[in-house]
Amino acid sequence: MTLPMAYAPRPTFQGNRAMPHTHPTLRQFLLNEYRTHGTEKDLVFLLEDIATACRVISSRIRNGSFEGELGSAGSTNIQGETQKQLDVIANDEFESHCRNCSRVAALVSEEVEEVTWLKQRPVAGDYVVYFDPLDGSSNLDVNLSVGSIFSIVQLAEAIDATDDRSVLLPGSEQICAGYAVYGPATSFVITTGYGVHGFTNHLGHGEFRLVSHGMTIPEETEEFAINASRHTRWDPPIRRYFDECVAGSNGPRGKSFNMRWTASMVLDIHRILTRGGVFLYPVDSANRAQGGKLRLLYEANPMAMLIEQAGGRATTGRERILEIQPESSHERVPVIFGSKAEVERIECYFREDASGQAEDPAT
Repeated sequence: MTLPMAYAPRPTFQGNRAMPHTHPTLRQFLLNEYRTHGTEKDLVFLLEDIATACRVISSRIRNGSFEGELGSAGSTNIQGETQKQLDVIANDEFESHCRNCSRVAALVSEEVEEVTWLKQRPVAGDYVVYFDPLDGSSNLDVNLSVGSIFSIVQLAEAIDATDDRSVLLPGSEQICAGYAVYGPATSFVITTGYGVHGFTNHLGHGEFRLVSHGMTIPEETEEFAINASRHTRWDPPIRRYFDECVAGSNGPRGKSFNMRWTASMVLDIHRILTRGGVFLYPVDSANRAQGGKLRLLYEANPMAMLIEQAGGRATTGRERILEIQPESSHERVPVIFGSKAEVERIECYFREDASGQAEDPAT
């Protein structure tokens, strides 16, 4: 992707390869955000600390086999899921690096049952950081990509640090969201409300450098990601969408679709931001009592902000993710993310199912 002029110094070539300094560093990018959009310096510092945590986590994952860190931690998290040693390690890295910012009032992690309060008297302007320190950790044993997800809310008013419900804020109040992917390269993707921007860690220099400025999701797609093993448990609108897609060019959609599923939401969302598509993890008969599978505050909300900033749509099928008022720190919700036209089609199927009246998905 061509960088805008503000980020495009004259390339320097070594052989047939552009030298790394043709891509601005994360710090250079964030300082430009500070000058251009008024992004607070403390937020710049906090994002740099989170990026550092992600670099450390990436290194720990790559060396996990040698350090004996790929196995179970012998414990479970609040969701009753078995924790990997690297789940705990990643959580500790996020927490220790977020503590560097004096304006972080509280941390909400998938791996910790209660809110971690860092300030006794949080005031307006302080930050709350929500994070899933290691998404997709079940993939570690088979050497597939995993990631981290985070969200930052700035408090509009003082809150009570003796009441964990004080941090139950809707996703519309996020000022920043992002994730890291630990794959063949370590990617770091963020939004501060002015588009979505992707960085890659340059191993030779140890810095995150801008590689994708203004990432956008095509409105239409021919690719979707869903766990097809749950087909018999889905509600009719989801089963209808799936069946129409897999019917291919001879079906009602009149075209072929590719299905993808990695069991790591952060990787599936990264693919959608890179080349389009739809990600679905709907409520079904097996997870309905829990409200769905994915957690609202530190999985659905940050990804919804990124998807919308990239021109996509993020919904439960019945309501916009970012408008949901949380009821608990680990609340679960169904999610449907991705290319705008496809998500709107699925929403149309939900409305038809509720009303019994057919609609034209194209309108």
